[in-house]
Amino acid sequence: MQTTFDVKGMTCGHCESSVKSALKELDGITGVDVNLGSGKVDVTYDDAKMNVAVMREAIEEQGYDVVA
Repeated sequence: MQTTFDVKGMTCGHCESSVKSALKELDGITGVDVNLGSGKVDVTYDDAKMNVAVMREAIEEQGYDVVA
């Protein structure tokens, strides 16, 4: 499955790296693509192992706001 998050507050390479790392540590995540310009984070995942709420929480724990 794939989902896209609209993330506010990402401005640099470190932001991109921290979001990618946080998501890739989660079980069931198979791909993460961060676009700093648009603030979009595309995540490919196995829906049998992962859900959107957990991914959203992982992004927010890095200090970024996920827009609903």
